Amino acid sequence: MSSKPRLLLAFLLAVLLASLLASIFQTQANLAALQAIGAPVPLNVRLGTTALDLLGFTPTFILLSALGFVFALPLAAWLARRMPALRWLIFVLAGAAAIWSALALANSVAPMPTLIAADRSPFGTLGLMACGSVGALLFGLLGRRVRYRAQPTPSDSL
Repeated sequence: MSSKPRLLLAFLLAVLLASLLASIFQTQANLAALQAIGAPVPLNVRLGTTALDLLGFTPTFILLSALGFVFALPLAAWLARRMPALRWLIFVLAGAAAIWSALALANSVAPMPTLIAADRSPFGTLGLMACGSVGALLFGLLGRRVRYRAQPTPSDSL
């Protein structure tokens, strides 16, 4: 597979991973808030609610993370090529910044004060940003493989 389709696949997988993790995080944060005010949340409710949110909330977060990643990941890849010692830190920060930016944009146009409940607290925002960092790290890992496999090696000429 040439490098462009592989990079596109890496991008899509990064968006999907970040969105799945963010959906799970969002669900568990909301259920923890309910528990904090005394609502019982047994394991079967946690699992069922998580499954429903994976189907219902993940598509929304896919749009948000794709919007942030489309700007952040190419910039991160460019910076990582110029500063290879900081490669992983660059992708961690790019993923976090992408999600923070997408959430800020969504919150500025949403009719309610905060579109995503987990984003209403610093802990929740940091948790969602961490999910973005994991997705960006996956892109950095897969993108690195694309880069090195796309370049011929001395053994290719034999």
